[in-house]
Amino acid sequence: MKKFILSGLLFLGLSLYVAAQTPLGTWKTIDDNSGEARSHVEIYEQNGKLFGKISKLLLADPSTVCDACKGDKKDKPVLGLVIIEDMKANKDFWKGGSILDPESGKDYSCSIWFDDGNTDILKVRGKHWTGLYLSLIHISEPTRPRLI
Repeated sequence: MKKFILSGLLFLGLSLYVAAQTPLGTWKTIDDNSGEARSHVEIYEQNGKLFGKISKLLLADPSTVCDACKGDKKDKPVLGLVIIEDMKANKDFWKGGSILDPESGKDYSCSIWFDDGNTDILKVRGKHWTGLYLSLIHISEPTRPRLI
């Protein structure tokens, strides 16, 4: 009986630790060049995958539209636009999805991870189809959590 209770507590503790290691929530995007916060991106889970949408614009007019986007995102408001899609968990990072740069309208494959295990800094990197990593996509700079 003691082993059963101990196992249950261990499982609960591990579950809480793993749950705390997700990027779910609202994050501020930080421009690597200026150091200024540019927007808030809300990362949420849907059908076991991570998605992210712009929930607040800090430097641009809230009525800004994605005129460079293609398909069903063309000329849609940037505010509320889903820019991170279909990210799947893989050990201690997320991959397999895409990220949209609303300024250029280009989609990139994407990877997301915590900076050296620090859950206060989330790294987001886009990868161009040529295989080149783009650490400076306007909405994918290292981000810091914001309490909302």
